[in-house]
Amino acid sequence: MGKVTGFLEYERVDEAYEKVNKRLKNYNEFTIPLKESKLQEQGARCMDCGIPFCHSGCPLGNLIPDFNDKVYKGRWKEAVEILHATNNFPEFTGRLCPAPCEEACVLGINEDPVSIENIEKNIVETAFSEGWIKAKPPKTRTDKKVAIIGSGPAGLAAAQQLNRAGHYVTVFERDAKVGGLLRYGIPDFKLEKQIIDRRLDVLEEEGIVFKTNANVGKNVSVETIKAEFDAVLLCGGATVRREIPIKGNHLKGIHQAMDFLKLNNQHVDGLVDFKHIISAKDKNVIVIGGGDTGSDCIGTSNRHGANEVINFEILNKPTVGRPAHQPWPYWPMKLKTTSSHQEGVERFFSISTKEFLGDKNGNLVGLKTVEVEWLFKEGERPQLKEIPGTEKQWDCDLVLLALGFTGSEKTLAEQFGLEMDFRTNIKATTQDYATNVKGVFAAGDMRRGQSLIVWAISEGRQAAHHVDAYLMGSSNLPLKEEGDLPRV
Repeated sequence: MGKVTGFLEYERVDEAYEKVNKRLKNYNEFTIPLKESKLQEQGARCMDCGIPFCHSGCPLGNLIPDFNDKVYKGRWKEAVEILHATNNFPEFTGRLCPAPCEEACVLGINEDPVSIENIEKNIVETAFSEGWIKAKPPKTRTDKKVAIIGSGPAGLAAAQQLNRAGHYVTVFERDAKVGGLLRYGIPDFKLEKQIIDRRLDVLEEEGIVFKTNANVGKNVSVETIKAEFDAVLLCGGATVRREIPIKGNHLKGIHQAMDFLKLNNQHVDGLVDFKHIISAKDKNVIVIGGGDTGSDCIGTSNRHGANEVINFEILNKPTVGRPAHQPWPYWPMKLKTTSSHQEGVERFFSISTKEFLGDKNGNLVGLKTVEVEWLFKEGERPQLKEIPGTEKQWDCDLVLLALGFTGSEKTLAEQFGLEMDFRTNIKATTQDYATNVKGVFAAGDMRRGQSLIVWAISEGRQAAHHVDAYLMGSSNLPLKEEGDLPRV
């Protein structure tokens, strides 16, 4: 490392945010970048730690100390080359990843960890602003054609890797625009969509073909895909949404979080008028689910002008610091307070919704809850117990269900004749990402279940190697051994 004492000399400094009253007026990203000199200091905090556990903390195996060193020395162009060697889309992970690398940072044992995610974002933003990121079409082409179904981060990463191998790659997307979860599931205040579009311009220039409004299994037949392509990679995500099977769940005013977020993103994109979205304006909103999607619903509701926003989480309130049973370098379940939480919400933990209440016209007017506790016994699954006498009624006229996903849709599996696992994911192993049908592969959330964007990119890269090997007998595409991959 160029500055072996940097971690002793510099404290961690993160990007600032615009004031809440300003950022709530629009859907733009609101972080205030650090000056280059400050970023170099943050790069200098990376220790000469001997064993960089951040490598194993990152599902992509990013060469973190290497690019931190280049940032410290002001050699940004070299930094972006190192970063892109393992990560196709650092502009996405640098904004959206929960940074398991930072939880595994050696400095994080007794100090604030290195601000790896922010450094990553600034490396790629510098590269785009300097014009260093250019299309690199393959010099030669094979005669093989690959169909990728789904244009989320897994599909896009696989597409770029397979295109680099010289194959003709076509990506099928059922929505009107490419991006999958990035496009329609992430609010613009976390990821402005021009960030996606500028990368898509590069991918198209490299030769990747994108077909939108192309729903394979519906308006594009599976038979056509099989006949026209030498291999198929399924990257359709985990899209079956979890519901609450309780009394009143049919009432008007109860919506799935992803319906709420997608319509709002389409409105911000100018495709849908505000009067046609699910609006939180002047409403008492309850978001059920305490994860990132719930947080996105909170931030979006506040931008709509909600009267009040409340958030329920059925799990216990996490500790602020690392729990004793999740020591470094393991991923800790800590209390997370996002920028959306800071914009206005009242959060409740260990609470379960028992019934939705409606008026005679079928409109939601409230709900009933009960407080719960979790009972833990060695070798058994945790048991949920209701606490007597804690029932409560809440007034609300909009409920957003941010409860996660139970697996992938069965349509493609049935039409391709694919096996599914007990969680209704496409059955494909990490040994070769192949399904039970020859020439058909699966990756991303569609294979592993609901997970992180960084995992999706990793899955896409891994699957691309195996698809290439299937088509050509061997592959020169990079492969990260499964034994190195952390379980986050």
